[in-house]
Amino acid sequence: MTVYLIRHGQSEFNAAHNDGDPDQMIFDAPLTEKGRRQAEQARVAIIELGIQQVITSPLTRAVQTALTIFQGVAPINVLAGHRELLSHSCDVGRSPSALQMEFPSLSFDHLDEIWWHQGPTNKYGVPVEPRDIFKQRIRNFALELNQMADIQLAVVGHGDAFKELAGVSMENCEICEYLN
Repeated sequence: MTVYLIRHGQSEFNAAHNDGDPDQMIFDAPLTEKGRRQAEQARVAIIELGIQQVITSPLTRAVQTALTIFQGVAPINVLAGHRELLSHSCDVGRSPSALQMEFPSLSFDHLDEIWWHQGPTNKYGVPVEPRDIFKQRIRNFALELNQMADIQLAVVGHGDAFKELAGVSMENCEICEYLN
């Protein structure tokens, strides 16, 4: 099996936030116009990879990226195991019913009503996922990937998740072969 990791395109949070700045309070941040263009460029780049199946995080920026790149190319499934480390407002998700209304071509009914981390909040009222819980979640996702059939697979997700999974720092819409 070959797995390609694809980080989502630039989100509204990415465009507005600088390290050290206060949280911009952009919940479940969608793609910017630049992020959409990045995804369109990635669509051209994946043609030769022969992707047969796609897994995307349920965060809006990842779903929008996956649909832009892969709609009509390969089936897209939504899994929450590789969602971003919850540390900012943009990493708080939306209910499966809200996602289903916005993205009717995908299935969200297998997700819990609150599929993102719940727990103590920071000064902005955003739950903060402890690093050890995040690391275990990503280890579990890696085990899921190992159990998948021998197909060309793309995983659309997030920077911190891919850094933990594969040890790589990725730019928006960068494509990286995952060797586990």
